[in-house]
Amino acid sequence: MAIFRGDGGAGDATNDITINAVTAKALEADTSADEAAASASAASTSASGASTSATNASNSATAAATSASNASTSASGASTSASSASTQATNASNSASAAATSATAAQTAETNAETAETNAETAETNAASSASTATTKASEAATSATNASTSASTATTKASEASTSATNAATSASTASTQATNASNSASAASTSETNAANSATASASSATDAAGHASNSALKANNLSDLASASTARTNLGLGTAATTASTAYVAASAVSTFGGTLIDDANAGAARTTLGLGDVATTAASAYATAAQGTKADAASPLVTTVTKTASTGSGQLPSGTTAQRDGSPAAGMIRFNSTTSGFEGYDGSAWGSIGGGASAGGAIYENSNAISANHTLTSNTNAMSVSPLTIASGATVTIPSGARWVVL
Repeated sequence: MAIFRGDGGAGDATNDITINAVTAKALEADTSADEAAASASAASTSASGASTSATNASNSATAAATSASNASTSASGASTSASSASTQATNASNSASAAATSATAAQTAETNAETAETNAETAETNAASSASTATTKASEAATSATNASTSASTATTKASEASTSATNAATSASTASTQATNASNSASAASTSETNAANSATASASSATDAAGHASNSALKANNLSDLASASTARTNLGLGTAATTASTAYVAASAVSTFGGTLIDDANAGAARTTLGLGDVATTAASAYATAAQGTKADAASPLVTTVTKTASTGSGQLPSGTTAQRDGSPAAGMIRFNSTTSGFEGYDGSAWGSIGGGASAGGAIYENSNAISANHTLTSNTNAMSVSPLTIASGATVTIPSGARWVVL
């Protein structure tokens, strides 16, 4: 952080501390120089005193001796002062040298500060460049986003086109189905035409038979033909029908009728025709006389499926399976129920063991009966109690489990 240091401007803490130290050393050097000057002045004063003492010595030996002694003392003090002055001068020189070094350090610090400032400016320039690059990248990202949006729009268009193609395919499939139906109808019409042709052949054969019958009578009426005024009357006398005046193209040619078809034409009735076709009585039996494929016999005599519980009537009773204890299912499943003919009671399988199903009391509700033997493992239902009347025998290996909190009372 920059600090303000007077007219010199702003600086930093490190450089200002160094400059303050240099200033302190310079002040110490000035103080030492002042002290040296004071000592030199004192020495000069002492020398003047010595000269005065010498003059007085010549006037008085005692005074001279005293003055000489004083002079000697003063000279010694002057020498000491001079030595001190020399030492202080050396110190001042050292201080000045230190001050110069500090000044150099201050100059170096200033240079470093300028370099740091230059680096900061460079960093600022780099930051501006990075900001410009970031702006460019943002623009590129925006362009990419626009391209992605365009691609998404194209994908939506393609999906719509695919949907249209699917609709067209469905329409084509519907058209193909309609054409198949039309083809089936055409085949049916062709079959009907074939049947009509067979009927026409039958009618033609009948007409031929009739013509042959009338031919035998034509000779008897031949003499009458000469007396007839018109062909129509002649045909009437000959006993000819409308077939006589019908063009041959109105009938199926004999060559167009198969051998098998010719045989059917010769059949006297429908029964004979069914015999020719090899049909049995099934052909004349109503469909309601038969059961479904699952029943496999006639409906009125069909047995119910073996997995179905029969009933005596819609308001009667359902007939459950019945058998002895030994005839129980080998691999029972939970939920099975049956009538046990050994114990004469209903029983059910709970997933782990068979157990009796309460059927109410007998003797008008006065007597409840229970079996006197337990032959299989049994576990009481949770949160229930049970009771039995002895004697009661539990078969070897059989276990009765009573859950915690439940009771089984044997009377």
